[in-house]
Amino acid sequence: SSKATVSVLNWSVTTQHQKMFITTKNREEIMQYLFKEGVIVAENKKQKKHSALSVSNLEVIQLMRGFATRKLVKEQYAWRHYYYFLTDEGIKHLREVLFIPADIMPATMKKTASSMGEAGGDRRRQWRNDDGTEGDRPRRQGGYGRGFKRDGEGEQAQVQAPAAPAAATAETQADEAW
Repeated sequence: SSKATVSVLNWSVTTQHQKMFITTKNREEIMQYLFKEGVIVAENKKQKKHSALSVSNLEVIQLMRGFATRKLVKEQYAWRHYYYFLTDEGIKHLREVLFIPADIMPATMKKTASSMGEAGGDRRRQWRNDDGTEGDRPRRQGGYGRGFKRDGEGEQAQVQAPAAPAAATAETQADEAW
């Protein structure tokens, strides 16, 4: 471990930085996975083994933290998971380190069939035609939570009461006449 001493207004502060050793085999495995997928996820349980690799989450997090400081990956944290997305600089760096040819791309950079073909356009056309008129699918009527009430709630719901029996009607008329 290395020590750094900083003197601020005659106050001496000693900070201790721990360096983590990640074996070359594990480092290469993490980098190859990152390049292949274009993204890597690590759960914030440091002792737990990574779900897709044979390394611990701590090793993935520490290596990606170093990559994030060099702007090779973009870091996002949500719901106890770290998400690391490969940047263009990261792709260049991994190509140099892992000796990957230029024609091989990460999975996040590859075009899918739906994004290249007309499948996306056909799907949009189901909702609205090119001229702006309604498409093939029926338009949704508002539902609960969209300003409309379900049957039996509020003024907009119209619930018909069951018809009263004839005997009950005669009694009611007699009471009203009294």
